[in-house]
Amino acid sequence: MDSTHITEIKPEKPLFHLGLRDVWRYRDLVMLMVRRDFVATYKQTVLGPIWFFIQPLFTTLIFTFLFAKMGKLSTDGLPPILFYLCGITFWNYFSSCLKINSTTFIMNQGVFGKVYFPRLVIPISVTISNLVKLGIQFILFLVIYMYFIIQGNTVQITGYIVYLPLNIILLGLMGLALGILFSSLTTKYRDLTYLLDFGVQLLMYATIIFPVSAFPENFKWMAKFNPIMPLIETTKLGLLGLGTFDLTSYLSSIAFTVICLLVGIISFNKTEQNFMDVV
Repeated sequence: MDSTHITEIKPEKPLFHLGLRDVWRYRDLVMLMVRRDFVATYKQTVLGPIWFFIQPLFTTLIFTFLFAKMGKLSTDGLPPILFYLCGITFWNYFSSCLKINSTTFIMNQGVFGKVYFPRLVIPISVTISNLVKLGIQFILFLVIYMYFIIQGNTVQITGYIVYLPLNIILLGLMGLALGILFSSLTTKYRDLTYLLDFGVQLLMYATIIFPVSAFPENFKWMAKFNPIMPLIETTKLGLLGLGTFDLTSYLSSIAFTVICLLVGIISFNKTEQNFMDVV
């Protein structure tokens, strides 16, 4: 028998097998799932895609009322609505990628048990579809941004705007990395799902409610150990003209993202080999 026509299927893969070549071969499936995620999310709702605008806008108004008006918290001299909306817009991208990807195996066990395709297709498609939602919500930010410009507020774009594309990529990759890492763990330890929701809420308040300049000197180390903070702060500095940029913290965020991505993919690929027996 001609050995060139034999395909050998093995249950085990090398530990450092990333499977990115297989994902590239299924890129059409990735785009199909991106379209599915985007269309199906609000398909049977009355307001439809308008919900993309309602959620960040209402959250911004509540934060403005509670923290800026009642709590008198600092916003670095920026209009509170712009300060919170900028943070929420980009935070939502990260948190959505993280929370949705963290349930990849549990939510898609029916599909995974019936047909083969690289399992990384699902979290990658989620990350891309959330990027589309980010673009829609960013339009809302630009509309309100132009309103404040017309009103004569001292907000301005700075040279740090060049970091914006990299910030978005890093936020998406960090959400993807942590999401698939948690998805590998939640197949066996479901309690981590509740812990993750709680942790994401706490991290949100620590990231977008307080600017780095508002942290007391004794607690500024907390901001430096938050890998999301340098990305959000640099984004605010580029779009609004006020914020902080620390090169060491920024490079640490990049290193954290790369390490989590490698560990997450390896753990994800290892889990997919026997997750049907666990879930």
